[in-house]
Amino acid sequence: MARGLWVEEHETDAFRKEVAHALDNMVRSDALLGAIAKANPEARGGANEDVRREAVGGWPDLHMHANALLREPRAEDFMRRLERLHDDVLSHVTADADRSLLNLIHHASLDQHHYSASHSMLVMVVCHLACQQLNWPQDWHRPLELAALSMNIANTALQDQLAEQTNPVSPAQRINIDAHARTSVELLQSLGVSDPLWLEAVLLHHTGTPGPLAERSPGQQLARLIQRADLFGARLSPRRARKALTASAAAKAAYLDENKQADEAGAAIIKAVGIYPPGSLVRLANEEIAVVLKRGRSANAPLVASVIGKSGTPLVELPVRDTRLPTQAVTGSLAPHEVLVRLNMERLLKLG
Repeated sequence: MARGLWVEEHETDAFRKEVAHALDNMVRSDALLGAIAKANPEARGGANEDVRREAVGGWPDLHMHANALLREPRAEDFMRRLERLHDDVLSHVTADADRSLLNLIHHASLDQHHYSASHSMLVMVVCHLACQQLNWPQDWHRPLELAALSMNIANTALQDQLAEQTNPVSPAQRINIDAHARTSVELLQSLGVSDPLWLEAVLLHHTGTPGPLAERSPGQQLARLIQRADLFGARLSPRRARKALTASAAAKAAYLDENKQADEAGAAIIKAVGIYPPGSLVRLANEEIAVVLKRGRSANAPLVASVIGKSGTPLVELPVRDTRLPTQAVTGSLAPHEVLVRLNMERLLKLG
């Protein structure tokens, strides 16, 4: 007792995410402020339980479920659990795609913890939205999304380690990285996956081959979209050894292929999420710094909320700005490390 009470930070992660989950549910169900103040992991608000079963609560829950599933897959229940995770993520996206992107991209920009699972969910959501721009057959959608979720399953722990690692990649790690597409396919097959589209998309998701989509097999087309979405999400995420890029730089990386030409799959991603997707940070013509809340009718005119005034001071109120107006137009994209203010996601989600 004289030394004080301490706990390892990583051991509190699950509890903090459960509290966030409880708060998220209570806010959504318009619970009384007094009840919200007393929230705990068991508190689920006053809404009807059947309504909440549409998804597994909030995004903190989904991050935990994805990490547990992908780190320790078991053949006896893998398919059921993965399909449940897929359906729960899709439920959030169907209900509000902008809120989903806001949560996922904001999370990706800040947290390296459990990087692999969170990144896979972001890639799945980006692929889900982008494939609608490509008018692909409906029976391609589910294999695409499941492949995006499971593309790195053989290297989940290694990806998490690399996100936290400051040393260069070791020779042994490089061997695992280079082989992970094949080993992921082998692991998925041992877990009961037999869908050829799903497996081919995972096997080829790191293949960097430019060119029209129509000239490829269905599995190769799915793999190309996953590859561009994977690149986009990775550029938005920091590592211990490098900083995250701006959203516009991530969009450019996805849009331009290996020959620096416009990529068809990358273009679908930009059409779907915008140059400045929800959760990214931008500078406005009025010199304010804002966070993107929603995609706009055009890729470069999203709805935003200002978080830092032109004097450089954090704003108490978060005014919503219409970037279609010249005085509030987006003039540039900012990386997360350039904005030294902690965003209040609860307030931002209400504004959106």
